[in-house]
Amino acid sequence: MTSHAEHITELLRAHQERLVAAFEKQDGAARFRDAPWTRQGLGGGRARILERGGVFERAGVNVSLVSGDEVPSAVSRDRPQLAGKPFVATGISLVLHPLNPYAPSFHANFRYFEIADEEWWFGGGLDLTPMYGFDEDAVHFHRTLKAWCDRHEIGRYEEWKKTCDDYFHIPHRGEMRGIGGVFFDRLTEPSRRPPSSYLAFVDDGLRTVLDSYLPIVARRASLPYGEREREWQLVRRGRYAEFNLVYDRGTLFGLQTKANIEAVLMSMPPMARWGFEIVPSPGSPEADATRFLQPRDWAGEAGRGV
Repeated sequence: MTSHAEHITELLRAHQERLVAAFEKQDGAARFRDAPWTRQGLGGGRARILERGGVFERAGVNVSLVSGDEVPSAVSRDRPQLAGKPFVATGISLVLHPLNPYAPSFHANFRYFEIADEEWWFGGGLDLTPMYGFDEDAVHFHRTLKAWCDRHEIGRYEEWKKTCDDYFHIPHRGEMRGIGGVFFDRLTEPSRRPPSSYLAFVDDGLRTVLDSYLPIVARRASLPYGEREREWQLVRRGRYAEFNLVYDRGTLFGLQTKANIEAVLMSMPPMARWGFEIVPSPGSPEADATRFLQPRDWAGEAGRGV
């Protein structure tokens, strides 16, 4: 275990406390419970979970620090030279599923990997999954992420947006999980500067979480809705679950390392449904929501006039 990973974990834990406090304030009715976990020979973490709140039906913020003798295949499958080497990994992951169907689900994670004291990199990103689409929300979200990236020399919004669009794609459905965001992996420094040189970027990204998401929740969480909107929300949550269980590399990594299963699957929505050939009626709000599930330049051309 390296001092770099331990130092980064301390930063992530501080952000965990700050985020939990902000989400509790936004919810106003429920509090996060503490769920620390350990695994012999692996490490451990601390999950913070809120359920059945006034705004959030389920929310989770998890920080973990793990290590092992062999890199899991979720990491080494496209880099076979890393197979069989020891690793250390630390990260923070947060997922929020609001109760109101008009308020979007949100996901973010930042992680640090170190392989046998030879290689290291950061990965992470933020993405938004609306059940009903609002142009102003998509524009706000993407412009906030672009502003974060533009504040840093290493930030590459356009490239990372495309990576996010491609990654959070559900091939068997022919659609994205939501409106995307930014997603980067194996962000490292060829000149071998220490990982601490990237912490300002990661720190700013974690501070961007609240700026990008909470204004949207504040606009949507009190809108009136009925059974129809709730049913559509559960259908869209089913697509969210399909991606997480079939394609998500973070879920696969957690399962392969035998980490705490509750923390690994805390990203799952509390309720979802599947039906046969559910097709929204033409011209309906549900049909309009589907236009948000293909790549669009929300921070640029698509956001003009919004």
